[in-house]
Amino acid sequence: MTDGSVTVKRHTSTTGLSQRLFRDYLRGQLKSIAVAVVCMIITAAATAAMAKLVEPALNKLLVKPDENLLWLLPLGFLLAAIVKGSANFVQTVLMQKVGLRMIAMMQDQMFNSIMSADLAYIQSDSTGRQMTRFTNDVQFLRDATVKAFTGIGRDLMMVVFLAAVMIQLNWEMSLIALVFMPISIFPIVYIGRRLRRISRDTQESIGTVASYLDDVFKAAREVKAYATEDYERSRAHEFFESIYNHFLKAGRTRARMSPILETMIGLALASVLAWGGHKTLANEIDVGQFMAFFTAALLAYQPIRSLANLNASLQLGLAAADRIFHLLDYEPKVIDAPDAIQLQPRDGGVSFDNVSFSYDEEKSALIDTTITFAAGKTTALVGPSGAGKSTILNLIPRFYDAQSGRVLIDGQDIGKVTIGSLRKSIALVSQEVTMFNDTVRANIAYAGDGASDTDVIDAAKAAAAHEFIMELPLGYDTMVGERGLRLSGGQRQRISIARAMLKNAPILLLDEATSSLDSESEHQVHTALTRLMQGRTTIVIAHRLSTVSDADCIYVLEKGRVVESGTHSELYSQDGLYAHYCRMQLDDGQSLKAPLEVAKA
Repeated sequence: MTDGSVTVKRHTSTTGLSQRLFRDYLRGQLKSIAVAVVCMIITAAATAAMAKLVEPALNKLLVKPDENLLWLLPLGFLLAAIVKGSANFVQTVLMQKVGLRMIAMMQDQMFNSIMSADLAYIQSDSTGRQMTRFTNDVQFLRDATVKAFTGIGRDLMMVVFLAAVMIQLNWEMSLIALVFMPISIFPIVYIGRRLRRISRDTQESIGTVASYLDDVFKAAREVKAYATEDYERSRAHEFFESIYNHFLKAGRTRARMSPILETMIGLALASVLAWGGHKTLANEIDVGQFMAFFTAALLAYQPIRSLANLNASLQLGLAAADRIFHLLDYEPKVIDAPDAIQLQPRDGGVSFDNVSFSYDEEKSALIDTTITFAAGKTTALVGPSGAGKSTILNLIPRFYDAQSGRVLIDGQDIGKVTIGSLRKSIALVSQEVTMFNDTVRANIAYAGDGASDTDVIDAAKAAAAHEFIMELPLGYDTMVGERGLRLSGGQRQRISIARAMLKNAPILLLDEATSSLDSESEHQVHTALTRLMQGRTTIVIAHRLSTVSDADCIYVLEKGRVVESGTHSELYSQDGLYAHYCRMQLDDGQSLKAPLEVAKA
């Protein structure tokens, strides 16, 4: 199966998916399943016993009274009911346990798969679709699994035991009752297969809607600012109508089984009534025998109905399993080489040696790029959007792998070192600060494995964040809110810098770290960044040239190639592309005096 850049080979047949579910998630719970199945068989046997007791209850108590059985038969019914109820309780609890354990295992594996996945794969699928796998899909699969075992262990056994009672009572009526059942199998199987296809489409629609809702709720400020509430209401209505139509289609398809099954059961019961009534009137069978048989047939009605619906439930669950396994079967492309070694960083120098890369086959992001980022120095990347600046930053921590050429850190090919050791040597501060809905302390300590409170506070002080943190309601224990919305942009950025301070990596990547800040916040952030950059190999991306004019070296990129390089003064004097950008920003009223120089002063 192909999904963007990934090809996954999977078995999507009913048999293949079922075997995998049993092998990976159920085989380890065989003890619980076995006990549950035994309880299901006991439930079935108790149900059949209750039907069988109808015959002596009528013949020995009503037709030909036997006082000796007056208390014995009611006790028999009571005992059968107690056994049935107790066994049913145990099997229900055990099967719920099995189903819930399977969900927990799958959720763990799916999360691990996403954490191990390439950035390209994570970004290729919407958050909403991923979330439906963790919620809706696993629930569908749990329900299908529980129903499958219940259907096989309890409902099927119940039908078998009741059929045995019916045959023992009267084989002729048994033949009449059971002859109609095979006729209904073929339409039920067809309906189940159709439901599987519909369910797959329904879950995809739910994922799309979840992604839309996530986007529009996060953009509530923009929606109100642009007065687009009516537009969003219209879009939401279309999405909800799509889900409505999918569910309606599934409901109609599933409902088709009801008239088929009810007709077959109705024909069976009507035939039994006609035949058995005739035989009873002719005194060929007694009343107790006939009523016991008819009771057994009525008791078989519900398990037969459940078995008929079982295939539909299984197909819904298998459609969910197909989506889940699509994620679990993904194999990342960016992985450690078989002989990968630990990166041994020294000075932190980074170099690109004839590196080429493209996100797709149509357009190259980098073409034979050779760049040196001097150790302990600040190097800036400038150029228009799509020139390749962000691609360079993505290749250094191996978010993507270069298609040709090499990326080196202190002379070591990053493709030959472990990803873990590589990324421990790199810190990233970007325009879009990632904040978790946790405390300020936890957000800073996120970069430091086992960081102490002292380490966190020292990092915050170095990032010029300590003072505003102490002014928060609970200081370092203040919850920052979803995406850090309880903090200002400058505050979030300084916490991000504190996080990078705590990591203390020799290589620092700055991706538009101050582009969205006001002047005061920008100055504060630059003060913190200056401290962070000291002694580190720093690679800066910025559209505002004032933020990079004092860099030790500036590379100008255009269409995936380096077209100019040098210091600010050297590039400005060349009157090339960099000088053109400078004049454009001067015309816009921007100063080229670097805030970093102000901070250093």
